[in-house]
Amino acid sequence: MIPTLSLSARAAEPVRHGHPWVYREQIDQRDRVRDGDEVRLASKGVVLAHGVASSGPIAVRVWTRGDAPVDARLVRERIARAVALRARWFADGRTDAYRVVHGEGDRMPGVVVDRYASCAVVKLDDASLRERFDAMLPDLATALASIGVRTIVFRGARGDKTFERVHGEAHEGKAIVREHDVPFVVDLEHGQKTGAFLDQRENRRRVGEMARGRSVLNLFSYAGGFSLRAAIGGATRVTSVDVAAQAHATAQESFKRAGVSTSPHEFVTQDCFQFLEDAKARERKWDLVVSDPPSFAPSAKALPNALTAYRNLHRACAAVLAPGGIFCAASCSSHVNAELFQSTLDDAALERDDLRVAALYGAPCDHPTLAAFPEGRYLKFAVLE
Repeated sequence: MIPTLSLSARAAEPVRHGHPWVYREQIDQRDRVRDGDEVRLASKGVVLAHGVASSGPIAVRVWTRGDAPVDARLVRERIARAVALRARWFADGRTDAYRVVHGEGDRMPGVVVDRYASCAVVKLDDASLRERFDAMLPDLATALASIGVRTIVFRGARGDKTFERVHGEAHEGKAIVREHDVPFVVDLEHGQKTGAFLDQRENRRRVGEMARGRSVLNLFSYAGGFSLRAAIGGATRVTSVDVAAQAHATAQESFKRAGVSTSPHEFVTQDCFQFLEDAKARERKWDLVVSDPPSFAPSAKALPNALTAYRNLHRACAAVLAPGGIFCAASCSSHVNAELFQSTLDDAALERDDLRVAALYGAPCDHPTLAAFPEGRYLKFAVLE
């Protein structure tokens, strides 16, 4: 028998609209449940949805509306739909690194599957989903085979270094992939997230298109995706700054794979804030500055400090941006919405009044979201000119 959890009328309203999370404090009454159990969500005796229970702050991840069960048929259909959409979106074959299942956005909350050429990497937002993932693996493997994936590996959540091949051929832990026909190297085993930040793919392309004839500074450069696209796009020089030397090694490997010489370019292993301070003191300037830091707001409680950090960072970036230059500023925190993020880019924050927001981009099509789920609109990429 599927246990039922009772929600207050207020807590029930977001679920009715399609929000996929129910927090623990929103549950009025609950049957006894275990992590990974399927549960019903009800309000005033009416069943609103089915979901999967967890012992974390998100008590239930919602999978279906009404009284539809979370069964094998449902999961099979959702996997097939997600894969079919990607097959259409990437039908030109120029890109073989993209997100195949985007959790809540593909109505499979907590489940992330990224394709890297012939290998797919799976991450789960909650360990309670592992048993369900094991059950869906055969259907996932069948669907992924249709787009050329022969190996599936499982990576643990934050702090868990698990890298386990769960299906198909052995894999060395690195992949050579293509993004709009540009090859680059991805460290699947040790890289951040599932190996690369696939949500910035279109923004990397945009930076490449803006870079011709310009000097480029790429801050928090990680594996050098923005740097490589800028170099290919015709940048006169690219300065990549990251605190991790290993990330630079991967970036240089990608440059080599793409046939781009690293000799005109600079790879600096240093804290980005310190680098900007030193660059300002030396009166160094760049024509195009890209800032893509890690999340400054991992929780709502951290929001005030995060906004201060963004303002400080953006002011420091503006200080090294040449007159007539372009500033690309990114945020990956769902707790910082688009309006708040732009408040860290206004004239007072930047201490200059010659820039305007020319464009504001979000995540690409393979990272879909739900209309009732603002947390899914986490990525902001502002272009100021």
